[in-house]
Amino acid sequence: MSQQVVKPRVRGFICITSHPDGCAAAVREQIAYVKSRQPIEGGPKSVLVIGASTGYGLSSRISAAFGSGAATLGVFFERNGEGDKPGSPGWYNTAGFHAEAKKAGLKAVSINGDAFSAELKTQVIDAIKSKMPGGKIDLVVYSLASPRRTAPDGVTYKSVLKPTGAPFHAKNLDTDRKVVNDVTLETASADDIAQTVKVMGGEDWELWMNALDGAGVLKEGCQTVAYSYIGPRVTWPIYKDGTIGKAKEDLERAGRKIDSLMKLHRGRAFVSVNKAVVTQASSAIPVVPLYVSLLFKIMKAKGTHEGCIEQIQRLFEKQMYNGNALDFDENGRVRIDDWEMSADVQKAVFDLWPQVTTETFDAHADFAGYQTDFMKNFGFGLAGIDYEAPTEVERTLEDA
Repeated sequence: MSQQVVKPRVRGFICITSHPDGCAAAVREQIAYVKSRQPIEGGPKSVLVIGASTGYGLSSRISAAFGSGAATLGVFFERNGEGDKPGSPGWYNTAGFHAEAKKAGLKAVSINGDAFSAELKTQVIDAIKSKMPGGKIDLVVYSLASPRRTAPDGVTYKSVLKPTGAPFHAKNLDTDRKVVNDVTLETASADDIAQTVKVMGGEDWELWMNALDGAGVLKEGCQTVAYSYIGPRVTWPIYKDGTIGKAKEDLERAGRKIDSLMKLHRGRAFVSVNKAVVTQASSAIPVVPLYVSLLFKIMKAKGTHEGCIEQIQRLFEKQMYNGNALDFDENGRVRIDDWEMSADVQKAVFDLWPQVTTETFDAHADFAGYQTDFMKNFGFGLAGIDYEAPTEVERTLEDA
């Protein structure tokens, strides 16, 4: 155990350090937001979150626990700090969540490992039976984001961010230099597409739900949701119509198949299309940081901007629970990206799009907001944290 002064070290779209106290403070901010809302009536009480340490998965865990009093079991693949090397932000987020859950008397169990593996699925099922209320769960959130996956066939597949059909040329933001430039991405091969679908598609969600069903740990009325994104037309060549989009189509295919299974338990499965936010994953996608910087300024001016916790809380409050019904689009998806994709917001963004240059960027975009959200993902820039003081970088996770 050793204390270190932890400073941010940013390389491209990733920060290679994270601050344990800052991550815990960011978790407390989300908890405070949930507590500011009314308790969720008829909400979940025993929840499994697969991909629980960052982004929408973490917010789902927080909303379920502090909005509905749920016991939560979180699954993720993160690393603790060791020696003078800080751990990953997801580890510190989870340590912060456990500490707050313990104070609130809420059950919290976490398992660190490869969520794609059969071994971890067995470990999680054992934990549900031995540690979760009644040995069953009533909500499964699938929120994994990974660049690679070792599938049951023993092959390790890797995802890529590429367009399909033709090369992609578009305006882009170099976030390191704060320069608006152009980006060109070459077309994906058939193998690129197949591998990306294997990693980011719905196969693993199916395997999880079949395993949980086979083990008899799903409550009557259990729901399961996976998160997705569609975005605006300007990002479609790299996202909706690109390799990621092909994977998301497969996620929706899996959702329909899982829904048939869940109906046997009087439950349901669905895909929720969420708003653009700044996450570790989204920061890596070309074009998206520029779009998000414009979007944030417009939505903040309209009073409709939301981060992960506001989105998930709205999903739980307005659609999944409180006596509400899910509102599906024509493709059977729940759309909580509705405020982002409203005609007035999209028109405002794309009226600005041709005007944005390096010189005009500050006038049109909320880059400060983008940077703030980016750094908060790694525990930096939080009020009340002394970033000049040494802190213990090794944090333990104890079941609450």
